Amino acid sequence: MQRNQKKTSVTMTKIPQMTSHSRIIEGAYLGDLLEQPEILHRVASMLSTLEFDSAIPIGLRSSRLRRVVITGMGSSLHASYPLHRALLGAGITSHWVESAELLLGFESLYQKDTLLIVVSQSGESAEVATLAKRAAEFGHLIAVTNNPKSQLGQASGTVLSLEAGVESTVSCKTYLSTLAVLHWLSAQLIHGESIDVHDDLAQAEQAVRSYLTGWREHVAELLPHLEGITSVFITGRGNSLASAGTGGLILKESTRQHAEGMSAAAFRHGPLEMAGKHVLVLIFEGNDTTSEMNRRLATDIIRGGGKAVLIGPHTSQLDVFQTPVVPESVQPIVEILPIQMLSLALAARDGMEAGRFERASKITNVA
Repeated sequence: MQRNQKKTSVTMTKIPQMTSHSRIIEGAYLGDLLEQPEILHRVASMLSTLEFDSAIPIGLRSSRLRRVVITGMGSSLHASYPLHRALLGAGITSHWVESAELLLGFESLYQKDTLLIVVSQSGESAEVATLAKRAAEFGHLIAVTNNPKSQLGQASGTVLSLEAGVESTVSCKTYLSTLAVLHWLSAQLIHGESIDVHDDLAQAEQAVRSYLTGWREHVAELLPHLEGITSVFITGRGNSLASAGTGGLILKESTRQHAEGMSAAAFRHGPLEMAGKHVLVLIFEGNDTTSEMNRRLATDIIRGGGKAVLIGPHTSQLDVFQTPVVPESVQPIVEILPIQMLSLALAARDGMEAGRFERASKITNVA
């Protein structure tokens, strides 16, 4: 198991409007969060000079590769969902499968006319390492990883580096850089060029930088609203499902708070019965196609006595949940920021350091 050897200092900070017993414990996780704008800048600079591997047919026009399989675990899998949707929307056959499940079946996808895209921060997790050993069964393997020298990187035909550096605990820097790299990859596979990707990423970087300058105020604003909250649901539709899935995962990891990420539609099919004063439901506003449905869900939850908050650029609720306006293609990059602030607030409320692993590890090497 790989362990982070970097020494980090831990401090206690009281921030405006916080109660006397609430403190943010400033550890490695917070440091990673605040480094996110620089990571986006770094990965955008890398992508601006990158030449796409000539082994991959631009625009997938080759008759040799007939389908794409996108796989990963945890936040890596969630981050790849917008790529899957984009490929399908362009008429390209795409399969989005968790790596553990891909190893248990789906033999018809192990073909020489399959382009396999494996997303893994470490490139060393048990499922991904096993899958890398079967790379020769596919037509081509693209590895999207923070460790090009990993087992996954070594087995791939093309490596796209996440450029996130050392990440101490819960996925944050690597999640944002994964979204950025896969946005670039989507443009390459569909259009054969980067089109407006670089402008999109520049806007996303500035938005993240601006939002995080007020992180103390964001956390302070959240704290009074978390009294008695024992469960959190994070919901959305479309590309926001990347944020919902990752949001639920990082809250569990960073605060040990019960949290679930799911589609807004799925929440209506059963979990709606859990809505109440101890349950906070966060709903990503989404684009013009989905925003009205998502607003209606929030209204129904509140009308029934529950707690629901919209996250998006047009929400009129707490400032912490108002995300900067960015192109829709990079919206998941800014959507995750309020969830990160919530993780800090929940940890401060409970007197713990956000993001410190007690049972899990950065690399899961047991299947």
